[in-house]
Amino acid sequence: MLILLGGGVVANVLLTKSKGFDGGWLLINFGWGLAVFAGVYVSFASGAHINPAVTFGIWASGSTEFAPGIPVDPANFATYIVAQMIGAMIGAVLVYVAYKRHFDETDDAGAKLAIFSTGPAIRAYGWNLATEFLGTFVLVFVVLSFGNWPGDIGPLAVALLVVGIGASLGGPTGYAINPARDLGPRIIHAIMPFKGKGSSDWSYAWVPVVGPILGGIAAGLLSSAVY
Repeated sequence: MLILLGGGVVANVLLTKSKGFDGGWLLINFGWGLAVFAGVYVSFASGAHINPAVTFGIWASGSTEFAPGIPVDPANFATYIVAQMIGAMIGAVLVYVAYKRHFDETDDAGAKLAIFSTGPAIRAYGWNLATEFLGTFVLVFVVLSFGNWPGDIGPLAVALLVVGIGASLGGPTGYAINPARDLGPRIIHAIMPFKGKGSSDWSYAWVPVVGPILGGIAAGLLSSAVY
């Protein structure tokens, strides 16, 4: 659900002849926020784990449960990561199905790749890594702080947080802030044959995986010290 709606809004803005063509960065920001909103709701049984960085953060925080009745142990940790990757890959395929004719009409291979994965506005791997680290740190640290707030607006709060991160820190890298969100669809881009797809940019692919994982772990460690 996360990737179907999130990748879908990018396709709507970037692909030729789409009714949302050239809708702009804020449309993408809000689309991704609402994609997270939907994803959190439908994944409630897992504790709303739709992002490996959050899973890493909860593990690093010293929490004993991923969700009520689901202990933090190696088997559950591995199950969560694998399931998040599979879900992201399925979502990417469904985005292609929804926009197949528009993919065919679009000549820009870079625009097509941007629907599946992120890429830097200025390629500088160290700085790109720092941006992904910071964006994910904010996401996970604030999400972990929600448990200390008496209100109950969890999915909406996370959605607005993602919109805020995209609007403020998303410019340099397109804000993956989720290893599965970037790697799963990038794999689909690489293996799925479609017209004019171009390179999958594997030289950059490690940045939106390593940065978010490190940011999530750092946020989990800090949250365990201050909360």
